Amino acid sequence: MGRKLVVFVPREALDDVRDALFAAGAGRIGRYERCSWYTQGTGTFLGGEGTAPSVGEAGREERVAELRLETVFPAERQDEVIAALRRTHPYEEPAFDIYELLS
Repeated sequence: MGRKLVVFVPREALDDVRDALFAAGAGRIGRYERCSWYTQGTGTFLGGEGTAPSVGEAGREERVAELRLETVFPAERQDEVIAALRRTHPYEEPAFDIYELLS
C-alpha cells in the first residue's frame, strides 16, 4: 500500500527537496515519475531557547512564505524518503505528515 508525504518548504528549497525525495523512491504513479503537487501558504513558528532557525530569530514569532508539497511513495521506502527529506530540508525541524493511502 502506498503513502502520501505532505511537507512545508520554503520556495528556494523546493527543487532540492523534490529531487531528493524522488531519488529516494517518491513520486511514482504507474508509469509516471516525479509526480508532486504544491501550493503557496504561510507558515508560522516561534523558536524556543537553544534553537537556530534558518529564517528569523529565536524568541520571535515568524511568518514565512512556504509551499505545501505533496507526493506519494511506496510504504517500504518510508525510511529512505524521510531520511532524504531531513537531509535536504533547510529547517532544523521540518513539518511533515504521512498518510496511508487506501488504494
